[in-house]
Amino acid sequence: MALALLLAGIAVPPALGQDGREPPLSALTLVGPPATVFSATRDACDGADVPDAPARAFRDAAGAVAVFGMHYRNRALRGPDLLHLKLDCTVVLESGGSADPAAHDDRSWITATWTEDGRAVAALLHHEYQAHTHPGRCPAGESMACWYNTITAAASADGGRSFTRTSPPAVAAAAPFRQEVGQGRHRGFFNPSNIVSDGQWRYVLIATTGWAGQPPGVCLFRTDAPADPSRWRAWTGLGFTAAFPDPYRTSVRNPATCRPVGPFPGPVGAVVRHRETGAFVAVFMAKAGGEFEKPGFYWTTSRDLLAWDRPRLLLEGRTLYDDPCTAGGHLIAYPSLLDPKAQGRNFDDAGDAALLTYASLRVEGCTVTSDRDLLRRPVAITVWP
Repeated sequence: MALALLLAGIAVPPALGQDGREPPLSALTLVGPPATVFSATRDACDGADVPDAPARAFRDAAGAVAVFGMHYRNRALRGPDLLHLKLDCTVVLESGGSADPAAHDDRSWITATWTEDGRAVAALLHHEYQAHTHPGRCPAGESMACWYNTITAAASADGGRSFTRTSPPAVAAAAPFRQEVGQGRHRGFFNPSNIVSDGQWRYVLIATTGWAGQPPGVCLFRTDAPADPSRWRAWTGLGFTAAFPDPYRTSVRNPATCRPVGPFPGPVGAVVRHRETGAFVAVFMAKAGGEFEKPGFYWTTSRDLLAWDRPRLLLEGRTLYDDPCTAGGHLIAYPSLLDPKAQGRNFDDAGDAALLTYASLRVEGCTVTSDRDLLRRPVAITVWP
């Protein structure tokens, strides 16, 4: 009976495995080949146009779609819907390249957006202070050892046609120390997921490499006002009370800590809420090791954004976490889930079908090049009640 149902295209939840682990809460299945959304060699406006973050989408006030996820010279893909997108060469947010870490304006990527009306858009930025590019700021001597990261904010009043920041930019999440502290590894908060709603609250998952007292992992933040970056608070294990303000402007005597959630080995690519069941489905990339038998994109499911089930492989392939010298010509990275029929303006919900949207990066020898394509593949989604 189960085999017949599977052959008919109806997913059946597996029984408890021999290892005693619970069956998955959901099933994600690729149901079609990849299609190219954007090709750097074909569609770029200049050398800064490469997919360099997971795709984030919203509908503006006129119903048109804007998609972010390009480089730190931020531009948007635009179109009438997710299936018909073209890069707009207008730079909506430029990175300042500032050598002053207190300015939080070195290199910034739009990595999460939220809008209620399609006009006023709040954005969270993945901001990298790349100290090795600024003389005297990197005693440790190389990029990863000096990488200092904060999550800052920007806003648009014209439906994402342009974004502005305060001066200095408002900080939504920062480690409780300045960039010269702890060099020798990359430090701070990194790569926000998209923002997802649940009632009055808006949630985002943000990765951290940790510090003394703060374990590494992915922390769950929430707010009731995305337009006010100071209102984001992280889960501590007891409540959403941990704030991580700008260490250049706030004296941090007793640093807050957040309790990491989920089975995530690094940043979360995207999370969507399944419309029928209310469950949350997240996708992310992982290299082989531990519970991840193969490199590639994985998914996991949660009822409350705190407890997640065991991750399952969605698409096998070497990712940016793997050695490019053994990539065999290309890597995959930055997975996202977007449902063209999403009911929410911010594409934070999905039905029983969605698009796995991700980047394919060409590798020459051991070098990851800027020859990148943004791809999409249809995915069937089943979530068991």
